[in-house]
Amino acid sequence: METLLIYLIVGAVAGTIAGLFGVGGGLIIVPALVLVYTALGIPAEILTHMAVATSLATIVITSLSSIRTHHLKGAVDWRVFLSMTPGILLGSWLGGVTAHLLPGAWLQLLIGIFALVIAVRMWRAGRHPATLLADGEKLPGGPFLAGVGGVIGWASAIFGIGGGSLTVPFLTRCRVQMQRAVATSAACGLPIAVAGAISFAVQGWGEPQLPAWSSGYIYWPAFFGIVVASTPFARIGANLAHRMSPQLLKNCFAGLLCVIGARFIWLNAGLVLGH
Repeated sequence: METLLIYLIVGAVAGTIAGLFGVGGGLIIVPALVLVYTALGIPAEILTHMAVATSLATIVITSLSSIRTHHLKGAVDWRVFLSMTPGILLGSWLGGVTAHLLPGAWLQLLIGIFALVIAVRMWRAGRHPATLLADGEKLPGGPFLAGVGGVIGWASAIFGIGGGSLTVPFLTRCRVQMQRAVATSAACGLPIAVAGAISFAVQGWGEPQLPAWSSGYIYWPAFFGIVVASTPFARIGANLAHRMSPQLLKNCFAGLLCVIGARFIWLNAGLVLGH
């Protein structure tokens, strides 16, 4: 019961931050689960893989609600979604395979670097508008979109995120309106999460160090606790966001990502270099 309460708290915090900052909860869920799994004594070799896999599994559920909301507003560009999805499915599966091959320290180091990159991009976004394609240029064709989807799916599965921090910048550079870019990115998060979670489940199947109630690297007690708490608290975070300065919110979240990234790099750089 005490452990379930911890996962409910993780879900509540991740949901609130996701609603507050307008980002997917994966950037918070993965570092939080790494801390919790470490405290519970889960072996270092598998705990990061479990955190990423469980994060992806929760995104399967939370993305459904987000997609429905955006679809009812007519904001999802389904043509772009269908063009990117084949690449996303393949890339996300390969992302799970790639992560499985990486030692836990390497995976944490990459997550830390990714968090710092996203933080810098958030700070720069407030000062430098995104460079868009020239007027008259069209969105790239299906094969190119599938290729980009493959890269986004691969990276997103490794980091345990829904891909919004990668998909939205790409679509806005292709002159997709911001609201449609966000909505379409939310839709793309579903195939990323489904393929990535299944890949992690398959790659981790039979791993002798996994705790009970695991399907491969997916740990169901954490999954259920996070899913139950994250959805209602995301609404609370969204309501709070309307009362605060958007730039202040962005700077605060970027600062939080810097702390997370720096901690992961500090703890794991020595281990990686030592090998």
